[in-house]
Amino acid sequence: MNLVKNQIIELNIDSVTSQGSGVGRTEDKIAVFVPQSAVGDRLRVKIVKVKKTYAFGKIESVISSSKDRIAVDCPVFNKCGGCVYRHINYDAEKAVKEQTVKDAVVRIGGQDSAKVKPLISSGKRLRYRNKAQLPVGLNDCGKTVAGFFAPHSHRIIPCADCLLQPELFGRAAEIVLKFLDETNQLPYNETTGKGKLRHIYLRYGEKTNQLMVCLVVNGNGLKQENRLIERLKNNLPNLETVVINSNRKDTNVVLGEKNRVAYGKGYIEDILCGLRFRISPMSFYQVNRATAELLYGKAKEYASLKKNEVLLDLYCGTGTIGLTMAKDCKQLIGVEAVKQAVEDAEINAGINGIDNARFICADAAKAAAELEEDGIKPDAVVVDPPRKGLEKELVETIARMNPQRVVYVSCDPATLARDLKIFEENGYQTREITPVDMFPGTHHIETVVLMSRADK
Repeated sequence: MNLVKNQIIELNIDSVTSQGSGVGRTEDKIAVFVPQSAVGDRLRVKIVKVKKTYAFGKIESVISSSKDRIAVDCPVFNKCGGCVYRHINYDAEKAVKEQTVKDAVVRIGGQDSAKVKPLISSGKRLRYRNKAQLPVGLNDCGKTVAGFFAPHSHRIIPCADCLLQPELFGRAAEIVLKFLDETNQLPYNETTGKGKLRHIYLRYGEKTNQLMVCLVVNGNGLKQENRLIERLKNNLPNLETVVINSNRKDTNVVLGEKNRVAYGKGYIEDILCGLRFRISPMSFYQVNRATAELLYGKAKEYASLKKNEVLLDLYCGTGTIGLTMAKDCKQLIGVEAVKQAVEDAEINAGINGIDNARFICADAAKAAAELEEDGIKPDAVVVDPPRKGLEKELVETIARMNPQRVVYVSCDPATLARDLKIFEENGYQTREITPVDMFPGTHHIETVVLMSRADK
């Protein structure tokens, strides 16, 4: 049958995409993608968009439910652009994510699915995030609200308490919003470029119980700042610092380049893998601390360092992965393009008494090429690139440096699989692949991979 927009059909869901939508097929084998559906569902689906070989639909009603379905616990699940798996149990979610990694490395990377080990997770599905960036705006009644952008838009969905975040984030945001309304300070308006507060940016040290409130402002600050700070201090006993971040640009980037410390030291600290890390507004720090320890532990296992070996950590950020391995090797060389992150990495090394670490502020490919020219021969290389993965030239440079082991930490299975194939073309064999569920509820999945020379 030819599908048309607004048509109602019955559909059995038999698989799930990497983005979290269920997939069913019509009698003519046309795939229909349906958000918030589950494998085993039989549904009445309204067709909302038709393409030549596939279509998109939304659930009109559930005829019979999948065994994996559970009651949704979030009032904005069908509006917010964050979670996609609040309607199925956690075992089902983990199975989908593990299969996502297998599908990518087999189809794109040409790997044997047996190399993919069982997904690892802390088991904590709620309240795991230690960072939030809440856009601020006005609702239809003219009241100041904060929340999350609806999918593919900049329309704010108000959310008083996101279940992925600590409850204190909701309390902090409520204090700021109430203060803005009381003092008649309008939030930033993207269309006009006027108004003050753009984002409420929150960070939390789970082990130290330290809270940072960072206010991203279109200007230098807010009126009556001291009054707001006193209110935050009086209502949030674990408040460690308040930072004003200035962002005047017409941009989707959350943070501007200038920070001003309004209260405290301008940073918080947390403990990860037994080390203490300083976290400023600009610092990279894994948002799920408990699962990050599992990921870093697996990366350390794969690196399998010896006391006389050199470790090269590319895209090192604030040094967290490399520093957790530094005491197991002769020297750690970290490379990161962001100057503030390199400064934080050096501070973190000092805080933890690590004196065999060297950090370079440079593009990963350029730094690796310079190290190769200088005759640096790392025994192990760790890479933790952004979602786009590695440049082919960087893979080739790493291969020429001839490390015995390469550990790849990825946040995108597709680009990971592509890069594994390039590594194999340059003499490296994929030995083991472990998915890590760093972001329960969402479609995102981390993966850590061990590669070694094919002749090893």
